[in-house]
Amino acid sequence: MLTLVLVVVATALLFEFINGFHDTANSIAASVATKVLSPGQAVILAAVMNLFGALTGTAVAATIATGIVNTDIVDPGLLVMFSALLGAIGWNLITWWLGLPSSSSHALIGGLCGAALSAAHNNWDALIWSRDFGSWTANKGLVWKVFLPMVASPIAGFLLGLSMMVFLWAVISGMSHAGGVLRRLARPRWVNAFFGKVQILSAAYMGYAHGHNDAQKTMGVIALTLYGAEASGALKDLPGWLSFMHPGAHSGSGVALWIVFTCAVVMAAGTASGGWKIIKTLGHKMVKLHPIHGFAVDTSSATILTIAAHYGMPVSTTHSVSTTIMGVGFAKNPRQLKLTVIERIVWAWILTIPAAGGMAYGLLKLFEAMGWH
Repeated sequence: MLTLVLVVVATALLFEFINGFHDTANSIAASVATKVLSPGQAVILAAVMNLFGALTGTAVAATIATGIVNTDIVDPGLLVMFSALLGAIGWNLITWWLGLPSSSSHALIGGLCGAALSAAHNNWDALIWSRDFGSWTANKGLVWKVFLPMVASPIAGFLLGLSMMVFLWAVISGMSHAGGVLRRLARPRWVNAFFGKVQILSAAYMGYAHGHNDAQKTMGVIALTLYGAEASGALKDLPGWLSFMHPGAHSGSGVALWIVFTCAVVMAAGTASGGWKIIKTLGHKMVKLHPIHGFAVDTSSATILTIAAHYGMPVSTTHSVSTTIMGVGFAKNPRQLKLTVIERIVWAWILTIPAAGGMAYGLLKLFEAMGWH
């Protein structure tokens, strides 16, 4: 039993590593596409800021651990968590191979939902749909924490990217009509030079926001796994060197500090390995970006991720970055958007939760048929 606990935790960390290189492309695509940073420089910056972001909050981890699976109906046992993780990893690898910027967040949520439904023999009450209709921080469940943000965050990303570009152009236009030094600074050469510098700051902000939101999802999975293992007695005979795995000595959110730190380091390592196929899709195929556009993309999408993390919403980095690029591209020239690429991305969004959920559902049934319990 202890061996299975360690396998599940290792699988969760593997998902975190894959999440790092899968979503690295999302967090650094704009700075690479505008040639402000080389791919190597962008990856290093993202890895460092991922680590910092992952260490500064656990609200999303708490949502994953307590706000999706109804533990009164489903025991989040080791096979359930193992199946959920394998479903999410499988879908992530498929979309990575195809170069599709699908959501690791929704793959994990889909895996959890599919495995829980399989364990509950298709009882949909195994999932928490909504609970605690109070403040935004108190609300739990798929409706409030997953489905509402899943729809709202892409719309917000598009509108915020569009609005930021309109604002920046209004400022530059005002400077060009002011005369003197301001007029010279509004020339394209100076604008590109200025935003080439400040986009480094916005790329760092994006890396922080990515770690702040995405790394927490695996923290929640590991915490949920260990709570289930403790309840089943799987951790009662832990050797002394593994005593830290008992669900005790938690941080304020109920997620152990060793989980927070380990997930942060693993995501940073995954980020350092890169994901260039998706960078090509996001940074080059959708719309051509210049430094001012990259600044708008990074700042807009990072703001959405940071606000969502504050309220414990595991939103998609992919959705946020993709739709802000669309918004910025639309502001630049609506005809420059490549609708065929956007269509492929949207289909990946639609399919992610049911595909990862279906894989997790089938895997758990397979394990049970093999006599694993």
